[in-house]
Amino acid sequence: MIRRDVLEQLPVRTALPALREALDGRGAAVLCAPPGTGKTTLVPLELAGLTGEGPGRRVLVAEPRRIAARAAARRMAWLLGEKVGDRVGFTVRGERRAGPRTAVEVVTTGVLLQRLQRDPELAGVDVVVLDECHERHLDADTSAAFLLDVRETLRPELRLVAASATTDAEGWAGLLGGPDGAAPVVEAAGVSHPVGVEWAPPERPVKPAHGMRVDPALLAHVAAVVRRALREQAGDVLCFLPGVGEIGRVAGELAGVGAEVLQVHGRAPAEVQDAVLAGGDGRRRVVLATSVAESSLTVPGVRVVVDSGLARVPRTDHARGLSALTTVRSSRAAGRQRAGRAGREAPGVVYRCWSEGEDGRLPAFPDPEIKVADLTAFALQAACWGDPAASGLALLDAPPAGALAAAREVLTAIGAVDGAGRVTARGVRMARLGLHPRLARALLDGAPEVGVRRAAEVVALLSEEPPRAYGDDLAAAWRTARRGGDAYAARWRQEVRRLTSAAGEPRAGAGASAVAGARGGVESDALREITEDAAGSNAQAASATPAAPASSDAAAAGADAGGRARSGVGAEGGSGEGGGGRAGLARGRAAAGGDDAVAGLIAALAFPERVARARGAGSYLMASGTGAELAGAGAGSTGRAGWGRGSGASGGGAGSGLRDAGWLAVAVADRPVAAVSARVRLAAVIDEETACAAARALYASGEEVRWSDGDVVARSVTRLGAIELVSRPLSAPDPGLVRDAVVSGLRKDGVGLLRWAPAAVSLRQRMGFLHRELGEPWPDVSDAALLERAEEWLGVELGRARRRADLARVDAGQALSRLLPWATGDAARFDELAPERIEVPSGSRVRVDYDGEQPVLAVKLQELFGLQESPRVAGGRVAVLVHLLSPAGRPAAVTADLASFWRDGYRSVRAELRGRYPKHPWPEDPSAAEPTRHTSARLKRG
Repeated sequence: MIRRDVLEQLPVRTALPALREALDGRGAAVLCAPPGTGKTTLVPLELAGLTGEGPGRRVLVAEPRRIAARAAARRMAWLLGEKVGDRVGFTVRGERRAGPRTAVEVVTTGVLLQRLQRDPELAGVDVVVLDECHERHLDADTSAAFLLDVRETLRPELRLVAASATTDAEGWAGLLGGPDGAAPVVEAAGVSHPVGVEWAPPERPVKPAHGMRVDPALLAHVAAVVRRALREQAGDVLCFLPGVGEIGRVAGELAGVGAEVLQVHGRAPAEVQDAVLAGGDGRRRVVLATSVAESSLTVPGVRVVVDSGLARVPRTDHARGLSALTTVRSSRAAGRQRAGRAGREAPGVVYRCWSEGEDGRLPAFPDPEIKVADLTAFALQAACWGDPAASGLALLDAPPAGALAAAREVLTAIGAVDGAGRVTARGVRMARLGLHPRLARALLDGAPEVGVRRAAEVVALLSEEPPRAYGDDLAAAWRTARRGGDAYAARWRQEVRRLTSAAGEPRAGAGASAVAGARGGVESDALREITEDAAGSNAQAASATPAAPASSDAAAAGADAGGRARSGVGAEGGSGEGGGGRAGLARGRAAAGGDDAVAGLIAALAFPERVARARGAGSYLMASGTGAELAGAGAGSTGRAGWGRGSGASGGGAGSGLRDAGWLAVAVADRPVAAVSARVRLAAVIDEETACAAARALYASGEEVRWSDGDVVARSVTRLGAIELVSRPLSAPDPGLVRDAVVSGLRKDGVGLLRWAPAAVSLRQRMGFLHRELGEPWPDVSDAALLERAEEWLGVELGRARRRADLARVDAGQALSRLLPWATGDAARFDELAPERIEVPSGSRVRVDYDGEQPVLAVKLQELFGLQESPRVAGGRVAVLVHLLSPAGRPAAVTADLASFWRDGYRSVRAELRGRYPKHPWPEDPSAAEPTRHTSARLKRG
């Protein structure tokens, strides 16, 4: 029986006439309705005609999260007085409750992507509602782009609604409207209750979140604020935290709080999620939740929100080839969404664990995932759709070119796309597995080696990272999951069944443009149920996430998205449509080796650039060139207890089965704050043969001549990426390679490697003086300029040099003279313009020092008697700075104007020095006196 009394009270009802009019007129609309107005529940029922108004239609509602999809379906079924699976159903990864009578089906955006790829016309669907589109999850953006393509080319009658909880709808309106102008924006007024704000920053500064790390002091403070809220306010408390680890730690801090403490996150069992959303039994509750509770869900009884101010989002570390979820400050828009949870049913209060001053510095909106996440799965979806460059897709934000190019490199390497970026039959099959492409590759190529079931079991572990209590040894975690009775083990078994069935299917036909309708292969109903709910299983093998990311069905936190562009490391695998990426192992080798060998092979196939060799004390070098350490290894390493993953963690230190391994296949790694190396969080023991077979695209052998540790090193080297396997000295290296290495060393260590005799130093200083004062054609002889022109002035010497010692024998002065402007004839005037020595009145030839800003002539005062003007160089442009010395050679005066000194300064110098040096002449008029290098007595003797 329809609960019309409840339906009549939902505020969005007033916006329904305008929404119907917009859809009848333009076929698309943006619906802006605050949380709690009924946009997620009433609107689909109305559009499907299930409330008795309007024609009957089939409506597909896409939610970004599984928990939201299930909750929305349950709520709509309750409003109709029915059970889920009748006229209202849902499909999420691993669970489907829908039947032939289903008119409203709620799916995740990942499910929607799979259906569009298989059936771009969405046969039988009349309306698609993209809910919570303002959150900008990658799967939602991609689904919208595909739907707009379908409307334009195949089904112009298909109606689209973009539903948003904010009023920032201009972008979506323009996108949905297309060339005909913006789609109508329909706004529904909310009736949310007032929510007061309490600013509750920590008393002492806490360390900012970085990577996966959250300062335990902040979590203790959040728990204290929850206790405060329980004392000061009535009703249940909803506390927002970034991940499962933080939820577990705060739950521990709240022991004995006097209220029921519940946990809501993407990994929580469905029955737990259902219990939280069903409401309490009168006892006060504290609900600790990730961002899954920001929107689409109403937690009954909540009057208080405690907001940690943190969120976990996907990020790609391009420099190290690691992708991970990272902890960031949540945006102001997210803060408003979270606060609104307290006012859904009655006036409430939000306690914000930061200061009011900090609030204004927070970002206004979260970053769109397409800008920051790994794009490998997106690139495969685009290729399957027939637009490998994604240039024809209607997206609010274009994918970054570098990240998309790196993603295509990975897809090419694993055989998912060909050299032109077109999807292969293998790529179509990968896409339909509902896995990150790397994990799909591991499943397809590992199954023939170890068996479908065992390959599927390991891949399922990698598709949703095991709880930290399972440890960091992948094989041990596998054994724990097999015998486990926890919620994770239950989900793992369900995923294993799905993957085993999917991987056992025959290959699909070659992929082609979805919009063109050229789909290869025919799928059975069984395979349809297996594959349709999956666009991304959140391949967290590169991720540091303790829980599913914001979009739990989005393949957003998968493996390396950009490291290949810098490191030259590509994912292993063949190209072409047949084999794609078989590791080349002897069949049965890994299967015969037990769990460790199987786990290692599958992890290495998924992440070949992360096979790693030990270099001592729990430290490893990955093939990508990034260092990696087990937890507890190395100086200054950070233990796991402080990494926001809760208690009961199994470390990777002395007790880990990984510690003494010579080789590892690293499945999950992240980089702690201020750390040079990545931290291994999940890995399997392998041997060198498996590493080389799985990562054979990185295997290379050849001559290596380079400058290392201050000299030329010439070796024959066999490498696996950055890992050196074998090396031996070369007795007769290629001369060209040697020359390149010498030039590299010169540029690295500088021209100081050459022999700089005093004459060479003087020559360089004189050339530098003329360049500074006269410019061209006199050359720049700074270090940077000389290194830039090394081939020009050192070409002969570089051709003969074989090692550092050869450079040390090069006469730098002789080589440097080649840069003088001989061609123009100006070199002939070099000694005239910058004389090495100047003859003074006494007849001495005194060296000029060109080392400073102005040339300096240091000469005894008596030798300049009779000289009226200071000497000049550079064609008379620059006066020499004269350092007048005493008879003992000590500084007596400095002048650039000798005539002025004779007239004004000489008297004081004469008065000071004539008593100290009485044997030397001190005439009253030095300008008319005879210059001399000798004493007065010697002058008289002639």
